[in-house]
Amino acid sequence: MGIPSEMRDIWVNKRNSFIIASALEDQNALNARRKLCNQESIREGFKNATIAAVVSAVPTLVAVRKIPWAKANLNYTAQALIISAASIAAFFITADKTTLECARRNALLEDALRRQR
Repeated sequence: MGIPSEMRDIWVNKRNSFIIASALEDQNALNARRKLCNQESIREGFKNATIAAVVSAVPTLVAVRKIPWAKANLNYTAQALIISAASIAAFFITADKTTLECARRNALLEDALRRQR
């Protein structure tokens, strides 16, 4: 018992239609990758920002309680600025690096698609 030849031909043609994509489909695929690139950048940036917030909060809060100069000069606003500056910097640096890496991958993919045509 096998697959009827008509069904087999439909499946083969359907599979081949996915392999040979039109220019519009290529553009749509690249736009989808760019959108995923933005989401990936935000996700990675947020992850590193939370890590940086914890890593900078612990020594800042310990210093404010143990070091006399920090106890006298760093009020709550200064502590918040130190912690938030570290996390903001981590977010933007990571998001920028991730975006550039993704753009490089997309550029290589675009070049490969252009060469195929």
